[in-house]
Amino acid sequence: MTKEDVWLLVQAIPRGCVATYGQLAALAGNPRAARGVVWALKLAPPGTPCHRVVNRLGTLAPPGVFGRDLQRALLMKEGVSFLPDGRIDFEKALWRVRYEDIAKKSGILQEPPQNLEDGRPRR
Repeated sequence: MTKEDVWLLVQAIPRGCVATYGQLAALAGNPRAARGVVWALKLAPPGTPCHRVVNRLGTLAPPGVFGRDLQRALLMKEGVSFLPDGRIDFEKALWRVRYEDIAKKSGILQEPPQNLEDGRPRR
């Protein structure tokens, strides 16, 4: 998994959807590399929609990453739903990965990874 792989996957996340760090790590071929995804996003070029990536609980990045409330504002502008406790509503907003679309858009995936179930990493 390279940082460029992560950037391409993030570019494939549709507006109005979010992905988790673990989900992107699994899609990039290394399901245990969620922290590597975090580091790749810190180095992402301008215009990469990093605001669409959240943790496995659906909570947003710490305020120092995007600035106070910026990530939430960007996601709300795209139509992402939130639960009353402030977490992302994964039932409505989690990216349900279509492997064909990723393979075409990014060139990373040749076949669906076996470690994902319904778009989420299996534990």
